Amino acid sequence: MGSLFRSEEMTLCQLFLQSEAAYACVSELGELGLVQFRDLNPDVNAFQRKFVNEVRRCDEMERKLRYLEKEIKKDGIPMLDTGESPEAPQPREMIDLEATFEKLENELREVNQNAEALKRNFLELTELKHILRKTQVFFDESLYFAMVFSGVSKKRYERFPEFNPNYSRQLSFVAGVILRERLPAFERMLWRACRGNVFLRQAMIESPLEDPSNGDKVYKSVFIIFFQGDQLKTRVKKICEGFRATLYPCPEAPTDRREMAMGVMTRIEDLNTVLGQTQDHRHRVLVAAAKNLKNWFVKVRKIKAIYHTLNLFNLDVTQKCLIAECWVPLLDMETIQIALRRGTERSGSSVPPILNRMETFEDPPTYNRTNKFTNAFQALINAYGVASYREMNPAPYTIITFPFLFAVMFGDLGHGAIMALFGLWMVLKEKPLAAKKTDNEIWNIFFGGRYIIFLMGVFSMYTGFVYNDIFSKSLNVFGSSWSINYNTSTVMTNKALQLNPGSNDYSGTPYPIGVDPVWQVSDNKIIFLNAYKMKISIIFGVIHMLFGVFVGLFNHRYFKNKMAIYCEFIPQVIFLVFLFFYMTLLMFIKWTKYSADNENKNLSAGCAPSILITFINMVLFKPPQKGLCNPYMFGGQAGLQKFLVVIALLCVPWMLLAKPLMIMRSRKQAAHQPIAPYSNENGDADGGLNQHNNVQADGTQQAGGAAAGGGGGGHGHENEEMSEIFIHQGIHTIEYVLGSVSHTASYLRLWALSLAHAQLAEVLWNMVLKNGLQQGGWIGGIALWIIFAVWAVLTVGILVLMEGLSAFLHTLRLHWVEFQSKFYAGLGYAFQPFSFEMILESSSNSSED
Repeated sequence: MGSLFRSEEMTLCQLFLQSEAAYACVSELGELGLVQFRDLNPDVNAFQRKFVNEVRRCDEMERKLRYLEKEIKKDGIPMLDTGESPEAPQPREMIDLEATFEKLENELREVNQNAEALKRNFLELTELKHILRKTQVFFDESLYFAMVFSGVSKKRYERFPEFNPNYSRQLSFVAGVILRERLPAFERMLWRACRGNVFLRQAMIESPLEDPSNGDKVYKSVFIIFFQGDQLKTRVKKICEGFRATLYPCPEAPTDRREMAMGVMTRIEDLNTVLGQTQDHRHRVLVAAAKNLKNWFVKVRKIKAIYHTLNLFNLDVTQKCLIAECWVPLLDMETIQIALRRGTERSGSSVPPILNRMETFEDPPTYNRTNKFTNAFQALINAYGVASYREMNPAPYTIITFPFLFAVMFGDLGHGAIMALFGLWMVLKEKPLAAKKTDNEIWNIFFGGRYIIFLMGVFSMYTGFVYNDIFSKSLNVFGSSWSINYNTSTVMTNKALQLNPGSNDYSGTPYPIGVDPVWQVSDNKIIFLNAYKMKISIIFGVIHMLFGVFVGLFNHRYFKNKMAIYCEFIPQVIFLVFLFFYMTLLMFIKWTKYSADNENKNLSAGCAPSILITFINMVLFKPPQKGLCNPYMFGGQAGLQKFLVVIALLCVPWMLLAKPLMIMRSRKQAAHQPIAPYSNENGDADGGLNQHNNVQADGTQQAGGAAAGGGGGGHGHENEEMSEIFIHQGIHTIEYVLGSVSHTASYLRLWALSLAHAQLAEVLWNMVLKNGLQQGGWIGGIALWIIFAVWAVLTVGILVLMEGLSAFLHTLRLHWVEFQSKFYAGLGYAFQPFSFEMILESSSNSSED
């Protein structure tokens, strides 16, 4: 049936490659992405493998490229991305790449070191410039503080200022710059350590300064400290060092300060010129590197992946041949051999590679081919569990059933249109949106499921059209089949009027498609829709479960498990059909046989029996209560129902005991038979390649038998104790019998969520938008504009996003539990081929994180 319905046939192969051609051949296989290599050196340490030095060289090249990438991003330079993936370079090209990266790194580091040294000098000169500018006021005040330290009173100083010209010479001082946030603590420490014998003056530097080490903007302040004595000088300098304040020489004479300031300004101008030239050179280096950085990353990662793969191989005795084991799809054997020949030609080797198929009892990996459309649906299935090898794949059926069951719960023409348009936009803008790689996880989930969202929206539009529901309103497309035969005053004064389907109120011809729009204005709308949606939920649920059981039949037939067909499939179908499918048939009989305009009283709407009561009486063997109406829908119904229940109950011991008893009987027969050589009488579904699926003498499978519900890929019973087999079968029987009841009831969530969605939409309309439509004039227009915006936001946020997510999760549960449990084991492991595309994608995602 192809890999869409069942996983690809896989085969284990042994590959012999000449040492000179191994690199090129593995490179071709990486581009192809169809080969999963096995590790033939599981006990060898990673540091002791043959190509560990080449892997280390690749790691070093990747480190240098990451350094270049960080510097390019720091300068905001765009990196050229052509979207093309260059081929893996030859091993001899690694030396050229290493030399190129080494040269670029050294040049960039040298430029950065020079730029940092220049910026540090520039910072020092800038700080010195601010010190020279702002300390003039401080020196004017120093004379007064010198007199204070010498014991001269303030009053005397003010009276005889000419008496004190030499007092300032008794003071020493230090000047410097400190971070502004450290200044309060710095001042307190000076006061406490020097016991108030110092005088600190400070002034803020208004413009921020650049830190040369990291490029951050910092705010600093200029300070000057006056004191007396060498002891205080030593103490002050230690405190400055502790607070990482930078001290600068500052002349005491004003003329010396002016001369120094002029020299500083000249040096700053020269440094600005040199810094500009350095930045231009750095920018040119980074722009040149940015053009090739993406391709360099791809080449290095491909080389690294190739050597990692070569480390999985074994060397033969002559050290001239590499031996590998790999899983490959059977249909792609020729493609792989062509790729191997192409790699051999590229390497210039004359020895062709050898690809031999091997026989194994090991379970092969599961490989389902997908495209961009089916990939999202396959991901939903794999999230539950990867299918066992060659087990029926639920993904192709999920493509239809998943959006349909979602739409039954989300049926609204308006909300479905919003969802469909959003999905269609993502589908049409697929390439540009995929090129904009982002680490926003929510967006990536939406974009990955764009086809699912589009189909869910389209199906919701269909079910919304059937429900005749658009934003909680109806569409009168074909004209209502009901007519009002009352006058206007009667209608306006009597709110409890009802339309009689048996009279002239009903035309006799139903609405062509879906629900008649007249139900939108009726008071008993919810009662009618309750019964309608409840019944279709049960009908869809029973059909969905029956379909799952019949899918299990394909598994049993493929794995040649006749015992599972006779002991599991047949009683399961009988049990489900005789009870629950019969209940759905009663619904159709009730819909077609009973009507309001039927002249026969027993077939009128009032005499239609309740399906639920009928089913309960049927299971309990309880006769219905006889009244004026006939409790049965057709003749012989009572006897038929007793027969169906008895046969369904007999299926329980059939499922419970038949398989263990047959296994016990086959073991006894095998114990009395002489030992015979092993022969594969039943053949193999894969043409003799996969003996793990062979049917044993007791009718069970060796390594891929039927699990619960008959799915392939379960476990065999050849080495299992009989007590465990009885317990195992008892668990599955109870699970199926009770599950048939609970799963059928579980499908009522289709009805419940649909009803909740419709009622929530109606509440939102009546409480929000309806208020805006009731006002007139220009004030009403403005109010309507505002109210519509609120209604639109609530509609998208609550009814589309939140309700959509709720319906999505419930649909997922119906598929994982109610549908897949009937046939799907999901005990396999995924095929993980050596693929450059997958490696590069995972590497780019990890680098973005």
